[in-house]
Amino acid sequence: MSTEPENVTTEQPATVAAGTSPAPTDTSGGRGRRKVRQGVVVSDKMDKTVIVRIGQTVKHRSYHKTIRRTRTLAVHDEKGEAHVGDTVRVMETRPLSKTKRWRVIEVVERAK
Repeated sequence: MSTEPENVTTEQPATVAAGTSPAPTDTSGGRGRRKVRQGVVVSDKMDKTVIVRIGQTVKHRSYHKTIRRTRTLAVHDEKGEAHVGDTVRVMETRPLSKTKRWRVIEVVERAK
């Protein structure tokens, strides 16, 4: 008579071979995570390009004071739907020109 119960299997689960990675769990098409920011359009004078100001608050390392920092980005606007004063959401993308590395995803709020 066997000492093991009949309904228990003794097989080990399959492991991943050395040097290979398991199946990817990223569902974004293998491109990885892209940065998404929100800012205000400050210029729309160029064709298919807008300048967006991104605001950020950081705490000073030594003085622990909250400081406002801004960064301006050249953003690709294919449809030309963003105008000065609009709040837009932008996403990081492949280099489109010397300065453009971002593109408009959506216009969050229109200027008043």
